[in-house]
Amino acid sequence: MRKLHKIVTMVAAAAGMVAAATTTATASTTATASPTAGCALNLGSVTAGGDQTMQRVTGVTPPTAGAKSVVPGLYADGPVRMSASFVNEPTAAGTSRYGRVVLGDAMYQHWITLDKSGKVTESQLARIGGGWSKFIDHETSTFNDDPTHPRTYEYGLRSDGVLFRWVVGDTGAWKAYGSAPGFASVKSMTLISKAAAYDTFLANTRGGALYTIHIPVNTAMKPVVTKVRAGTWQGFETLVAGGCGNYGTVVVGIDKETKSAYLYTFGHANGAKTSITGHGKIPGTFADPTYFRFAPPVKSDWLFGE
Repeated sequence: MRKLHKIVTMVAAAAGMVAAATTTATASTTATASPTAGCALNLGSVTAGGDQTMQRVTGVTPPTAGAKSVVPGLYADGPVRMSASFVNEPTAAGTSRYGRVVLGDAMYQHWITLDKSGKVTESQLARIGGGWSKFIDHETSTFNDDPTHPRTYEYGLRSDGVLFRWVVGDTGAWKAYGSAPGFASVKSMTLISKAAAYDTFLANTRGGALYTIHIPVNTAMKPVVTKVRAGTWQGFETLVAGGCGNYGTVVVGIDKETKSAYLYTFGHANGAKTSITGHGKIPGTFADPTYFRFAPPVKSDWLFGE
């Protein structure tokens, strides 16, 4: 277990959220077979009872779901509102996991070690700061452009539609690195690309549209928003994505109203020309309040969705 970093407290203010109208159609796909079929994603969740789970889902048709591993009682009942991706790294003694979670109004860095049987041997939460009850989504992007000094950004979508970005330093200190308004209609967003010059998210809106949000690496933070599909994606409260080859993405869409999840594989993101293959409903019930991706260590976590 690494030592806890000194982390600078950050407080974020927010205004009310302006929501777009919703409909009830299901997500549309292309009929063309995807070259990315068969890719898999380690889907994580935090249950209402505070358990952390991991399940491997695979993009065959119909999708398959492996056995679910559970770390029981990792959190108190109910407070985990959001979780960014967690790194899941094998160690000689078992497994190391780390990522950022929002408990109530505050964000924490969480480090967990498990032995070979999956039992928790150490769990440390370091408070980053408050004001996160105003946010509806957040994600961490760590790009391995330099193995000895990867860059790390944290993104947070506030409920009034302002998207924020921070640089996270080696000591845990956060520095504001731009913001952009105009995302009040976004329902969920998930990271699909990390590169030296940009990050890219896939986002669905309450009106049903599906977009990519391409964010160049500069302080101006002027996202380029491109429509991928015009409608039918509003049914998903959460999107979770992972890499799938050099030019593809595997995406899980979770419908919390029906407690169901569906799996898709995307080709290289190219606006309306993006190929999307729907593989169908994933077996099982998806009723947890929080879902996220378990990622490999940064040195091997390459996302090439755009």
